[in-house]
Amino acid sequence: MFVPAPYRQPSALWMADILRGGPLALMVSNGPREADPYATHLPVVQDPATAHERWPADLAGARLLGHMNRANPHWKALRDGARVLLVFTGPHAYVSPTVYGQTPSAPTWDFTSVHVHGVLHRIEPQEAGEQTLEVVRSTVRALEGDFGDGWDMSDSQDYFRKILPAVGGFRVEVSTAEGMFKLSQEQDPHVRERVRDSFARSDSTRHRDTARLMGRLPAPGCPHSV
Repeated sequence: MFVPAPYRQPSALWMADILRGGPLALMVSNGPREADPYATHLPVVQDPATAHERWPADLAGARLLGHMNRANPHWKALRDGARVLLVFTGPHAYVSPTVYGQTPSAPTWDFTSVHVHGVLHRIEPQEAGEQTLEVVRSTVRALEGDFGDGWDMSDSQDYFRKILPAVGGFRVEVSTAEGMFKLSQEQDPHVRERVRDSFARSDSTRHRDTARLMGRLPAPGCPHSV
C-alpha cells in the first residue's frame, strides 16, 4: 500500500487500534495461476496466547486467529504457509468542499486502513478438534468482549462442536504491516479543524468516529499523538 509521509501512523498504537476496533478483515491470497485472487471477509483477532506481548510498530511477529467455511473455494485453495494480505478498515468519511470555506478546492475521502502481510498456517483436519474449537472460542471472547453484551457461550459448546467439521481455522504470523491514516493532514490547521467539526456534528457514527480520530492527531511539529 502506498502511504504518503503525512498519512503514516502517528504512533505505534494506531495500527493495533484499527485491528482491534475493526476486526472484520478482507483476506486476500493468490489462487491458481489461471484464476483471479481470492478474497474473503472474516473476523480476525489477536491470538490470546500472545496477549501479554507488546506489538511493534509494524506489527511484525504478531499472531492472529481466524476461521472460514471449509466449503469456501478460498479455503480449498489455501496451502499451509501461504502468504496472505489482511485488510482492516477503520473510520472513514467523505469530505465535501463546502466545509473548506475556500475556493478553489476539491472533494476527497478521509479514511484509515491497515494492510497486514503474513504467513497463514491452516489447522488441518487431523488436529482440528480442540484447536479449531479454541479458535472459535477465542474469536467469541474477543468480539463479545469488545462489541457484544456479555453473552455466555457455556451452553453452546455442543453446538460449536457440531459445526466444527465445516470450520476451517487458521493462524497468521504477521511479517509486516502498513497503515494509512488520511485525515486531512495536508490541509492548513484551520481547514482541518473545519473538516473535523463537520464530521463531529454529523448524525453518522462513522463520521463522528473519524472526527474523534482526527482529534488525536498530534499538533503540527509535535511527533507524538494521544
